[in-house]
Amino acid sequence: MSEQGVYLVAGLGNPGPEYAETRHNAGFMTLDALASVGRIAVTKRKFDVLYGRGTIGGVGVLLAKPQAYMNRSGPPLRALADYFRIQRQAMIVVHDDIDLAFQRLQIKEKGGDGGHKGIRSIMDAFGSGDFVRVRIGVGRSAGNRDVVGHVLGTFDPDEKQALDELLRTASEAITAILTKGTTHGMNRYNQNPR
Repeated sequence: MSEQGVYLVAGLGNPGPEYAETRHNAGFMTLDALASVGRIAVTKRKFDVLYGRGTIGGVGVLLAKPQAYMNRSGPPLRALADYFRIQRQAMIVVHDDIDLAFQRLQIKEKGGDGGHKGIRSIMDAFGSGDFVRVRIGVGRSAGNRDVVGHVLGTFDPDEKQALDELLRTASEAITAILTKGTTHGMNRYNQNPR
């Protein structure tokens, strides 16, 4: 927890309209859903991060979308966290994960990068993996498409129909972490994510 009792919730993605609807931007999409719930405008800009301040479930939050590309997310987030005096233990990072089936989500308290370049960049910038992650399942390609092509591709029509529910559930999971703690969130959403 930071000195001010504020949490930094960061959604990962790539900036620009060409990436807006891609699987790799599931973190941005979740943050937008959470911002909508909290009626928080994520429109301020500092250190190459779009951010907004407000409350979710009565808890102070700083919602952030790094505008560097995914694999350079760490330094801007570190600069923002330092500016607002938020420790990494009060940070929740939301990101896409190909190792989880679509419509699944998983909360992790800490750990490695799992091959995710955005998480690796954040770990490098903060010097530790000691922060909460909310992993949004985007699955793997059913065909022979490579990983990069899959995550930079858009959701299939069937997936798009279920996407809103997934983003709503992820938003609820983050709210649960903020208001009731990470363990509560893991117990509720890792076992029964839908």
